[in-house]
Amino acid sequence: MPRVPLAIHGRRAIDNPPNRFEPIILEPDADWLQTESGDPSPPQTQYFRDTSRSIICHNDSPDVGFEYSINPYRGCEHGCVYCYARPTHEYLSLGAGLDFETKIFVKLDAPQLLRTELSSPKWVGQAIAFGGVTDCYQPIERRLQITRRCLEVCAEFRNPVGIVTKSHLVTRDIDLLLELSRYEAAIVFVSVTTLDAQLSAVMEPRAAAPSRRLQTIAELSQAGIPVGVMVAPLIPALTDHELPAILSAAAQAGARTCGYVPLRLPGAVATIFQTWLDRHFPDRKRKILNRIRSIRAGKLNDSQFHSRMRGQGDFAEQFRAMFQIARRRAGLDRDVPRLCGEHFRRPMAAQLTLW
Repeated sequence: MPRVPLAIHGRRAIDNPPNRFEPIILEPDADWLQTESGDPSPPQTQYFRDTSRSIICHNDSPDVGFEYSINPYRGCEHGCVYCYARPTHEYLSLGAGLDFETKIFVKLDAPQLLRTELSSPKWVGQAIAFGGVTDCYQPIERRLQITRRCLEVCAEFRNPVGIVTKSHLVTRDIDLLLELSRYEAAIVFVSVTTLDAQLSAVMEPRAAAPSRRLQTIAELSQAGIPVGVMVAPLIPALTDHELPAILSAAAQAGARTCGYVPLRLPGAVATIFQTWLDRHFPDRKRKILNRIRSIRAGKLNDSQFHSRMRGQGDFAEQFRAMFQIARRRAGLDRDVPRLCGEHFRRPMAAQLTLW
């Protein structure tokens, strides 16, 4: 008999889809995943040291809004079912499902590596994105403070930063962001996918509730830090109708700008998302998947530059039109505040370490 998928409290993936790079597939028996009471056994989060020897990543994609980025963590405990970063765990011989949510790699040396790289004569103060792959403010950041220590380095060098997060924890670092914003060197985008708390709970189990994210926008704005809202992903036939309400709520909270990205389902994410639909929205599964295919050239994912971030076809055009109207009505149709690298400096102590 086929194995019956089990819902696991606090996790969105129920297992690991086959790793495309591994010839051997581990498929545990359903009974192995259950406790004596018959409930699924929740896997505990494990943390591993990442010994990467560099920290600033370069990106040359023409449709991503940043060229350089820092990701203090690999894997993400937020467990968002739609996360496009899930397949990156397959490069570590792990799974894009439960492994991505429960086996987190932490870059403890990131602040020291960042200091070294910013001290290089080759670095000229380019903007750095935090959280471009996995959330830099996921739960373990509260204890390890890797992101905060990296921001301390950026503030010392006056290097501009842009942050994307779902977490209220970013407000902990208002002091550093405020220091950077004095030099037009900081902006934060808060990701809001839905205003429905129940939907968010089953879709993004360990991320902040929608109301908490709006509160995050308000606190950052009140502190004087440029903040925007990112509606990403916009899920066709599930959350797309919420776009105007999200932009309006974010504007009222103090957001100054906005953006959106339609859902992408690369690699194993498609399998994980479809399994999630089977459990939570079986009545809408066909419509949702067909709508996704309609903006992805008949497939569940389109990896082509220029179209992957906006989609194509009639529904994609409708999303664009709805976004333009909604942002104008919400007063968010201003240019994204620029990040300025003109004040970048190398502190004397950092320069001495080069000798």
